[in-house]
Parts: sequence; C-alpha cells; structure tokens
Amino acid sequence: MTLIGLLGVVIVSFAAEADVVGKVIDQYASLARSAEQKGNMTVPGKEGWLFFGPELRFLSAGPFWGKAAAKVSKATRPEFADPLPAIVDFSRQLKTMGIELLMVPVPPKSVIYPDFLSEALPISREKPPERIDSETQAFYQLLRKEGIQVLDLTTSFLANRFHRDGALFCQQDTHWSGNGTVLAARKIYEEIQGRAWLKAVPRATYQAGWKTLPIEGDLWKALGDKQPSREVLRVRQVGTGSTEAMKSIIPDRKSPVLLVGDSHNLVFHAGEDMHARDAGLPDQLALELGFPVDLAGVRGSGATPARVNLLRRAQRDPDYWKTKKIVIWCFAAREFTQSDGWRKVPLLP
Repeated sequence: MTLIGLLGVVIVSFAAEADVVGKVIDQYASLARSAEQKGNMTVPGKEGWLFFGPELRFLSAGPFWGKAAAKVSKATRPEFADPLPAIVDFSRQLKTMGIELLMVPVPPKSVIYPDFLSEALPISREKPPERIDSETQAFYQLLRKEGIQVLDLTTSFLANRFHRDGALFCQQDTHWSGNGTVLAARKIYEEIQGRAWLKAVPRATYQAGWKTLPIEGDLWKALGDKQPSREVLRVRQVGTGSTEAMKSIIPDRKSPVLLVGDSHNLVFHAGEDMHARDAGLPDQLALELGFPVDLAGVRGSGATPARVNLLRRAQRDPDYWKTKKIVIWCFAAREFTQSDGWRKVPLLP
C-alpha cells in the first residue's frame, strides 16, 4: 500500500471513531435530559448496569471552563461556575506553605464502561473502548499548564476494567468498586513514590484480605419497587493485627499525606451507607504507603465544601498544616459541572 493509501485508511478510521464518539455523547445528552425531566437519577444500561444521570449530563455538556462555564454549570451563582480559578488558588495557597497538590479526579463510570450503556457500542470484554471525554482531557492539560499535578486514572481504568478481582465501578452505585479503590491507591503511590520526605516516614506493617459482600447501591435504591437483585462484589479490607481479627487503621491528623474530597474517599471505608469499613481509598493508601493518611472526606461535594472543612480544621488547630507534605484531592470528575460552585476558600484563618 502506498503512503497516500495508508494515510487515507488512517483518516477514514479516525473519522469513524469520531463518529462513534459523537453518537455516544449525543445519546448521553438525550438520556440525561430524559432522566432530569422525569426526576430520575438512575439510567438503566445493559446487563444490569446502572448509570447516573448527572454524570451523563457532565460528559455531554461540552467545555466547562472559562466563558462556557456559566452555560453548563449547576452552580447557583454564575461567578462560581468556572472550576479553574478556585483550583489554581487552592494550589497556590498550598505551594506558599510548601505543600504539593495532586489532583485525582475519579473517571466517570460511563467513560470506563460506555458499551454497557450506549447503543452505539457493542459490549467488548477484550478490547477497551476509545476515550469519549475529550473536554475533560483538555481541561487536565490546562491544569498542567498552570503547574498543577493531575493523575488521570482513565487510561489505567480502561485497561483494567475487567480485572480478575472485579470491575472497577459498582454496577448499582455511583461510586467506584472496592477493586477500583485498590487500583487507584496503587496508581497514587506510583505517582508520589521517591519523594525524599516520604522515605523518612516510619513504616508499619498492615494486613489485607479479600471478602465478598452484597451492597445496596444508591442507584439501585433509586429504582424503588423495580429493584433487581442486590449487587455482590469483592472488597479488600486492610488493618492491623491478624487477618482473622484485624483492627481498623485510624486516619492520622498529623500524617504528611492528606486525602481530601467527596464520598469516593469514604465508600467502603466509613461503613453504614458507604457499604463497608476498612476497604476504601484511605485504607488502600495506608497499605501502599505503610502509614495512615489524614482524611477530610465529605458526603456532599468535593469541590467547595471539602476545602471549607480544611479551613475549619486550621481554625481549630493553628498548627494543622505544619505536618503536611502533599494534598491528594480526589473527587468525581462530574463535579466540574455538577457541583454547587467553585469558590475560592482560604486555607488559613
């Protein structure tokens, strides 16, 4: 085949992929509108998978920063619609105190498993689908140009979406699965290992063991009387002592590593409506690091309320920030448009 012929094949293939992505996004926009009009949060997919309407809205909204922000954001005040100024301000304040910021947005489930929702894609357990989140990728590049570290988990999640220890998202819940927290913790550790200060932190020995449990997912609950059987999944519990009688690893306010954000930091860690204890991201990070992290997770938005919590901690303890070396800001990517706004929040009283 000639070079011109080869280029033609590449161009046709690229155009076909772009066409499929466009069809997926259009379908997501339609499903999101329909769910919102009906007052539903749950969008049923294929093979029992359930998806979150506001997440589909986020993915189909287009650019969500700069002048476009006010048109697509759910913020009640347009001046707080753009996430960029607040994120840059947060990073600047931390840098002033000599603290790193690592942003870890949680990829949308409908980006990792789009073939289990969109009719434009056949289900494939062998080859992962193409990424459909071009605006999100562009925003991450913009953040990096501002000097902000972003750990984009999407490529790794796509490559491992049918991992031997289970899918990376709950089928019937908006959150990642127990195995999703394990993979996320490993990728975070890979990102921060090698820091000089990290090598100096005393290490502890923790135990880990897998268990299987049924959950009552938030998307499952929202179905009301049309609920299918409850989802059963595996989680890896982490603790001290023997695997038969493990004790919880308590988050440490003096830890040099601070994990902050939304309920993705609490699921499988906090118990009750978070399904389990000792098996969430804080626990998996402790296992990877060899010491507990500090945790400031909220059940609401990981955008502004999570940072307000940090201000309150500093108000109660003037020395709060002195032990910190890195802040890991982990929240659902949909928060870029679905939160109540991105305000600048001081970290010191």
